[in-house]
Amino acid sequence: MNSEWWRDAVIYQVYPRSFADSDGDGTGDLPGIRSRLPYLRALGVDAVWLSPFYASPQADGGYDVSDYRAVDPRYGTLDDARALISSAHEIGLKIIADIVPNHSSDQHEWFQQALAEGPGSPMRSRYHFLPGRGPDGSEPPNDWDSIFGGPAWTRVPDGEWYLHLFAPEQPDFNWNSPEVAAEFLDILRFWLDLGIDGFRIDVAHGLVKAEGLPSIGHSDQLHLLGNDVMPFFDQDGVHEIYRTWRRVLADYPGRIFVAEAWTPTVARSANYVRPDELHQAFNFEYLDTAWDAAALRKVIDSSLDAMRPVGAPATWVLSNHDVTRHATRFANPPGSGTQIRTPGDRALGLRRARAATLLMLALPGSAYVYQGEELGLPDVTDLPDEVRQDPSFHRANGQDGFRDGCRVPLPWTRTGSSYGFGDGGSWLPQPDSWGELSVEAQTGVEGSTLELYRSALKIRRETSGLGAGDAVTWHDEAPAGVLWFERSGFACTVNTTKEPVRIAAPGDVRLSSSGPVPVTDGSADLPGDTTVWWQI
Repeated sequence: MNSEWWRDAVIYQVYPRSFADSDGDGTGDLPGIRSRLPYLRALGVDAVWLSPFYASPQADGGYDVSDYRAVDPRYGTLDDARALISSAHEIGLKIIADIVPNHSSDQHEWFQQALAEGPGSPMRSRYHFLPGRGPDGSEPPNDWDSIFGGPAWTRVPDGEWYLHLFAPEQPDFNWNSPEVAAEFLDILRFWLDLGIDGFRIDVAHGLVKAEGLPSIGHSDQLHLLGNDVMPFFDQDGVHEIYRTWRRVLADYPGRIFVAEAWTPTVARSANYVRPDELHQAFNFEYLDTAWDAAALRKVIDSSLDAMRPVGAPATWVLSNHDVTRHATRFANPPGSGTQIRTPGDRALGLRRARAATLLMLALPGSAYVYQGEELGLPDVTDLPDEVRQDPSFHRANGQDGFRDGCRVPLPWTRTGSSYGFGDGGSWLPQPDSWGELSVEAQTGVEGSTLELYRSALKIRRETSGLGAGDAVTWHDEAPAGVLWFERSGFACTVNTTKEPVRIAAPGDVRLSSSGPVPVTDGSADLPGDTTVWWQI
């Protein structure tokens, strides 16, 4: 067994509610995922990361957990989870589960006991309960804002306030409590014993709050996220927690931790993947980079430079369940943000998305693919307000709240109920165009986005020097707007402009994101918004 499989793995994110529905209730589930594992194996990925499937009231799509050792009945049973893990392992796929340690559901038995037992009780010390400010305690304990909008505090009938950095239904754990620390060590072992190959740690940067929970002193706090160290995010104390977690894995060779850590710089993200902490950290700086050669080169270099001293692989990601799909982001003007409600230029967005994918898969390290991006799916930007379920959509001054657009269930077939997602419709409405973007419609079709992904992942798996490593060699004489680098007999050229650019052909064309690239007399016209892989 390759215990360091994760260093160059391609990991496919499944949002369980929207992947495949086995029982026709309109909601995806674990048996549905299990039935589609052969598709993922044939696609060419190495591992599957599952967003939360734990017992939950679903106030925030499963990121409000009421029981960390149970499967939500909407998704199946614990036996279904065992069967899914076993089936994945039989065909060579790893399974990574989400873990949500920053907060629980307000329906978690601990929180319900804390409410019942009242101020000063031991159970309240497992969360952040405090008296309010002001003579009658009617003001929140500090000025922190919720990521989803509004204050980060809610008052309970006995007068105390509890902290929730996200929705009120998601009270934050107090990681100064030994009981909280012990509970999560036990939860990790529970799922590792069931065969889980690793965990993606939700809000990995948020567990520890600054001592005394100091006020920030001004409004507009959310615009500082990812740009500054906040008293509730990226505190140094989180690292001792992860050192403790890492020691658990000594008993489980080949298992990994992946941090969702929004930090001011990729250099601070590297703190999470020091040799005695976690294995990978998501590269949000790369995800947020515009389709621009100079900007992309800068973030690629800074990412590789930051990870090299700690011996961790860089990671690359373009889409996930929290941001607008990159086929739509690249269809809109730069600076539009990561949650967008306008479709933009669909053809341009898809062309750039395909090019961006080949660039990502050519970089050293591990790559993450979000379900449906291999179909070129755009965000569904015209969902009626009344069907949206993102909690931040319904709260003022928080995240933009348009995350539902990237969570619309996948199309598997050209026709049928919910385009093959299930027999009973889908929990979010699918566009009429979904059938022609389906797996069935694209399979075997030369030039389709699905076949591009299949070809790219096959070449990546077969080509030494792709994936593994920690460096690229730049071709500094590349024309303006073109990225050009080489790696062990392989070259990648990326034209981020709209117009063709003539280059000296580095070798033989292996794959192009936008069709054939003829080579004549040692030269080639690199089409606009195109990435080409070359065998040197």
